[in-house]
Amino acid sequence: MSPATKELLKKVRMMVPPMLEKFHKGMLGRVAVIGGSENYTGAPYFSAMASARLGADLSHVICTPPAANVIKTYSPNLMVHPIMRESPHQSTASSLASPVIAMLTHLHSLVIGPGLGRDDLMQATVAEVISAAREKKLPLVLDADALWLVQKQPELVRGYKECVLTPNVVEFGRLATSVGLDTHGDTGKEGCKALANALGGVMVVRKGGVDWISDGTDERTVVGEGQGGKKRSGGQGDTLTGSIGTLLAWRGMYLEKAWDVEGEMGREETLMLAAWGGSAITRECSRLAFGKRGRSLQASDLTDEVPVAFETLIGEKEESKL
Repeated sequence: MSPATKELLKKVRMMVPPMLEKFHKGMLGRVAVIGGSENYTGAPYFSAMASARLGADLSHVICTPPAANVIKTYSPNLMVHPIMRESPHQSTASSLASPVIAMLTHLHSLVIGPGLGRDDLMQATVAEVISAAREKKLPLVLDADALWLVQKQPELVRGYKECVLTPNVVEFGRLATSVGLDTHGDTGKEGCKALANALGGVMVVRKGGVDWISDGTDERTVVGEGQGGKKRSGGQGDTLTGSIGTLLAWRGMYLEKAWDVEGEMGREETLMLAAWGGSAITRECSRLAFGKRGRSLQASDLTDEVPVAFETLIGEKEESKL
């Protein structure tokens, strides 16, 4: 492990709240995932379960009724809300977005995209939710088909510095094209910085052999280079989004000084640390799961490794132990 990685892990650990007697239910993280449609039920589950297994108190999934019926059978630990609708449906995007927007004041962070699909009504509903979340300054993590929406409407997130985008290389290229950016094939450090700048300073996590994380500035451009597994099965990125969601919730507690915090890290640095920390945990989950499963590795194997990866990389604070 490089000295730079050790220093970043030290800072991420500073952001992790201890489990104290004074904290009540929900204080250690209320995270929701919007996604899950008729054809995609695994992705939102993996994201929400990663959030929960990392340590969020309450993990929600906001999805369509057919998806909700399936996801509820996966785990009783998640709160599943069958609010979303796919076309054709008589409801408008505004009417569907309304109950979701009402939930936002009760959340610490919101993940959008896992299993969302590209249905017009689903995409329009999510666009309204993103706009409302911006008004409330709620931290966002956008992945998968939420990135498809950003590609079509980059103004939804441009300049919103409480937003993390998690594109793979293909999604990265589409986003770059959508904002008129020619990275000359560079999807690494400089390309990641350029895309973040083109989107007004959002945090970009470009997933790949190594993960590049940047808000467009030199001081907040870092690399996630921890060893991962060699199997590229679908769904591993959902562990990333859920992990970032929980770290963003803890970031909020840190910034509010909900406990006797260490250091004086600001909003920009802690956003980068949440994104980088999610990358580090996911890569470690992949490494651990691949060591056990090898070629047969599936996304669900990463879920089981989330608490192990946390303990390995960050470790529990003494105040949290019995």
